[in-house]
Amino acid sequence: MKNDPNPPSASDIEPITQVDACGLFCPEPVMLLHNKIRDLAGGQKLRIIATDPSTTRDIPKFCLYLGHELLEQQRRDGKYIYLIRKKSSDSG
Repeated sequence: MKNDPNPPSASDIEPITQVDACGLFCPEPVMLLHNKIRDLAGGQKLRIIATDPSTTRDIPKFCLYLGHELLEQQRRDGKYIYLIRKKSSDSG
C-alpha cells in the first residue's frame, strides 16, 4: 500500500452538483440546467448528463451567453456529459 505524502483533505475535494437529463428532449435539459445553476454559488461546478444530441449545440451556447465556463464536454456510452463552472457573481 502506497502512502501519499499529501493526500487531499475533505476541503480540497470540491463537490459537484449533478443533473440527470437523460431521456429528456430540447428544451428540457437546458431548462433543468438553468434552474439548478441558479442555486449554486459563483465558481461552483455542475455536471449534466443528457441523451439528447441537441445538447451539443444548446449547452455550449447557454454557457457562452450567460458567462458560465464549459470545462468539459464529452460523449460516452451514448450519453453527453458536460462539466460547467458557474460564473462568479458580479460585484458592483
